[in-house]
Amino acid sequence: MTEFLNQFSRRKFIVTAGASAGAVFLKGCLGNPPESAGGGSTAQPTAEQVANTGSEQKPETTTVKLGYIPIVESAPLIIAKEKGLFTKYGMNVELAKQASWGAARDNLEIGSAGGGIDGGQWQMPMPHLITEGLITKGNQKIPMYVLCQLITHGNGIAIANKHQGKGITLQLASAKSIFTQLKSSTPFTAAFTFPHVNQDLWIRYWLAAGGIDPDADVKLLTVPAAQTVANMKTGTMDAFSTGDPWPYRIVTDKIGYMAALTAEIWKNHPEEYLAIRADWVDKHPKATKAILKGIMEAQQWLDNFDNRKEAAQILAGRNYFNLPSPEILAAPYQGKYDMGDGRKIDDKTMAAYYWKDEKGNVSYPYKSHDLWFITENVRWGFLPKDYIANNGAKAKELINKVNREDIWKEAAKELGIAAADIPTNTSRGVEEFFDGTKFDPEKPEEYIKSLKIKKVSI
Repeated sequence: MTEFLNQFSRRKFIVTAGASAGAVFLKGCLGNPPESAGGGSTAQPTAEQVANTGSEQKPETTTVKLGYIPIVESAPLIIAKEKGLFTKYGMNVELAKQASWGAARDNLEIGSAGGGIDGGQWQMPMPHLITEGLITKGNQKIPMYVLCQLITHGNGIAIANKHQGKGITLQLASAKSIFTQLKSSTPFTAAFTFPHVNQDLWIRYWLAAGGIDPDADVKLLTVPAAQTVANMKTGTMDAFSTGDPWPYRIVTDKIGYMAALTAEIWKNHPEEYLAIRADWVDKHPKATKAILKGIMEAQQWLDNFDNRKEAAQILAGRNYFNLPSPEILAAPYQGKYDMGDGRKIDDKTMAAYYWKDEKGNVSYPYKSHDLWFITENVRWGFLPKDYIANNGAKAKELINKVNREDIWKEAAKELGIAAADIPTNTSRGVEEFFDGTKFDPEKPEEYIKSLKIKKVSI
């Protein structure tokens, strides 16, 4: 465990995940108070504005502070704010733009009472690692609750233009020699915004599926998203695991191309989540459900493709993503991707989804997905292998503490969501990836044993 904790040194968490199209850093630095953002009134909601004001559902508090990173995963929070959906359920939600994932973690530690945040948008499995005290100051355990999934899809693997035509695409088998040649001189350098979570895991899975060892055959870096364009221009970075609106920017600026969308790597995959400090939720269970109701309505609004032009305009605004044009989001929101290497995708099933996808409910936080993120952390040596021993008993114990799908269900029922749209099983079952690998959440050890490239020995 000591090695694991060393890997999570605070220096490695000073990373920025801002997504301004001007390629500049967001305001603030690690540990600074978050910047409030977003339009709409900050006044307390009036009785006339509030739905379901009966005492049995009236929130214990009307205020909460949620952090977000300006990428498409944060859209449900922003739309719920801008469309008055939080207010509708009696909540005055303050959205605070975070300078980095590390800053979000720090601001969660101090809480809103100390000038930080109560929760917000997270890559996985950050809530579990924070709960375990593995990435906090002094290894302080800060219990968190995962409350809903915010989105599926919306991410991709970007490659510098100098590698055009070398076979560095979704399937890497024909490009292995390129990585071998570079390894002896200047290794292929790939970057992500935060170690050991979504974007790191996507690029690792893609490389390993193509026979490339991400720990031995390439150089992996944590790089602020705002530096990706500059780093690709100067040739100091070969690849980047990124989320919209960055893929469009990299292609339109003719700096790179997209080798793969995460929707191609794992169709209908889990992405980022809403998680809040457990002490806040335990103290405010009705307020928590009110927040969820607002987000659920926002997710349904976002999944109406007729609303996506307006959504792109809202998100692109100065208060949120600060993009020069909403068109940077508009095309990907319709499942239209110019991959930059001659390949074009026009497939709505590849677009970002917030409420429902081909496999069912997106918003519901399946515990089996939490287990995949933890299992991948074991695979790469970020967590000890005892987490997945005995069919993942230790991991599942942690997941049962952190994942509060029961609260999601309560909120959904109070909101009047159709029973058919409320999952009855905490597992989505066996998942399959683009290389044919399957993950059975009942057998995480067998999954790792089936993988040719891994750091852990099982």
